[in-house]
Order: sequence, then structure tokens, then C-alpha cells
Amino acid sequence: MLKKILVALDRSEMGTEVFEQALTLAKAISAQLLLLHVLSPEEEGSPYIPMLSNVDYYPGLSAQSLDLYQKQWDKFKDEGVGMLQSFSAQANTANVTAEFSQILGNPGNTICKLATQWNADLIVMGHRGRSGITEFFLGSVSNYVLHHAKCSVFIVNHPPVKKEADKPAVTVISQA
Repeated sequence: MLKKILVALDRSEMGTEVFEQALTLAKAISAQLLLLHVLSPEEEGSPYIPMLSNVDYYPGLSAQSLDLYQKQWDKFKDEGVGMLQSFSAQANTANVTAEFSQILGNPGNTICKLATQWNADLIVMGHRGRSGITEFFLGSVSNYVLHHAKCSVFIVNHPPVKKEADKPAVTVISQA
């Protein structure tokens, strides 16, 4: 029986969809949630690490770059906590017990490790839809978790984006 669901979230629209599906499931089976955001430089929207190639020539510039990066990183962390607090409040309002954690690390490894430590029965996470060469170079967190988690994994797929050609044609008939 599923009683503990770890929900791996990011700050994308997909993260919201993952949360909503996990909350619906938790309500239906009276499970508790652990909401997890892994701080990672690979996450969309994370600040870029400044390049320090000219440190010897412009030492003041590198200090400014590092200060700016630190401020951006702190803002990124704060936004992650804010997201987790908001989702946790929504779960608690829906009478679902929820706690949250934000951890710096490699997303796939961190998700699997925390799931084991917390004795999760299920991991709910999204899939960005990377494939081919992009997945080869950047990896797939969901693929890693599927193959390394010690519990079941529920993948929420990103809904396909409709192209103009996929939209049904509308015929307007006018009467005179």
C-alpha cells in the first residue's frame, strides 16, 4: 500500500502538473507527500556560473561577477523554497500531510537517495521530453531515477504541444 510519496519538482509548468497529479493521488489513497526541489545548475532558470578566465588581468571584475552570481543563486534558492512552501500549503489545505526539502546536488542521485532515506513507496516526477542527442549529452533525470530508485516511479509526461497543422480546421459557413 502506498503511504509515502516523494514528489520531485522544478519551477517549470511541468512541476505544477507533477504536483497536481501527486496531490490528487495522495488525496485518493490518504498518503503523505515529501516535496523535493533539487538545486542544480542544470535546472532551467538557474544562474550561470561566471567565467573566470581573466582573473589575473581584471581581479576586481571577477569579484563583481562572483558577487552577482551569489545574489542570483540566493534568489534562485529563495524562489525554490517559496514554490515548495506554496505547494505544501495547498496540500495541507486539501488535508494531505506534506513536508518539503530543497537540496543542492545531482537531481537523479539526490531523488533516489532521499526516496530511500525517507522510505518512499512511490516517486512522482516529470519528464521534459528530451531525446536523442540532447538526452545523450544532458542526460535524463527521469531515466536515471527509473533505473536506480528502490521504489516505484510514476512519470508525468509533458503534454505534447499542438502545432498549427495539428489543430482542427474550422469551416465558417455564412448565410446571406
